[in-house]
Amino acid sequence: METKVAIIKDIDKDIEYLIEAAKIIHNGGIVAFPTETVYGLGGNALNAKAVEKIFKAKGRPQDNPLIVHVSSKEINYLVSEVPEVAQKLIDKFWPGPLTIILNKKDIIPNETSANLDTIGIRMPNSNIALKLIELSGYPIAAPSANISGRPSPTEVERCIEDLNGKVDYILGGEKSNVGVESTIVDCTVYPPMVLRPGGITLEMLQEVCKGIKIDKAIQGKPDENLRPKAPGMKYRHYAPKAKLKIIKGNKQKTIEKINEIVQNYIENQKEVAILSTDELCSNFNSGKVISLGSEKNLYDVARNLFESLRECDDLNVDVILCQAFDEEGVGLAIMNRLNKASGFDILEV
Repeated sequence: METKVAIIKDIDKDIEYLIEAAKIIHNGGIVAFPTETVYGLGGNALNAKAVEKIFKAKGRPQDNPLIVHVSSKEINYLVSEVPEVAQKLIDKFWPGPLTIILNKKDIIPNETSANLDTIGIRMPNSNIALKLIELSGYPIAAPSANISGRPSPTEVERCIEDLNGKVDYILGGEKSNVGVESTIVDCTVYPPMVLRPGGITLEMLQEVCKGIKIDKAIQGKPDENLRPKAPGMKYRHYAPKAKLKIIKGNKQKTIEKINEIVQNYIENQKEVAILSTDELCSNFNSGKVISLGSEKNLYDVARNLFESLRECDDLNVDVILCQAFDEEGVGLAIMNRLNKASGFDILEV
């Protein structure tokens, strides 16, 4: 398959690219496009054959449901009911990095929902994404625009790296400014349950509904028999090619343990990368040190996380060591991605 790549620098001046990509979506093709969270790989959410193309291009397991992206808060044609708490979350956080799980209508094919009676829906906070959805005339089902299991792309170059020749069209635009996938909240239960943490934090959600809590299923290794209600719950995700290990402890112990492990690997002729914060980077004696950003702004860390994992792949290292983060605020989303990427390989010191 020949993949067309177009970069949008100005929506008005480059509208021809959006029209072109929207026609592909309308006609059953698939398109990679930017959103504020990560780049998505989209197809007509109401077209089973288009959705099957997404799964095939990514190599995605068929029981991993997709998220439906819309350009309006009016979603009654897609779902059987919008509970009051869901409407409050929509009014507060849409457009934005929040996916809400609701009971679907039959208009959404089982291929999109992975044979579930529920579906995740969000309205992205990206002018390019919103215009693409609007012009296509359909809601767009879109997981991240990468090979399944790999770190999600936050820049168009990574989409090209993974999907060139596998999709019809790649739209480039701004770098994703959230950097991790949307928060997912299940509103088919009460109180609502967070199935995936993201840029909209638990604390922010609880300002709307105090009873919202985290599903315990996402805080440990998933059961093999789990039937995931949302993306990211069951399978290993976000993983670099190299082995990733998380070091968890206070700052001094973390520094000492990482230096010790790095030295052992180097003595065995292994190339090692270290992912850390600005504040700790100068404390490491050897290895290829990559800063994720300042510990004073974990939103920067989240924004840089996936690209830093990709950078480790570019460096062709054998092992990646990463410091742990407090699981509060957006730190919960960062640790969720690191836990998944490492296969829950965590060393507490």
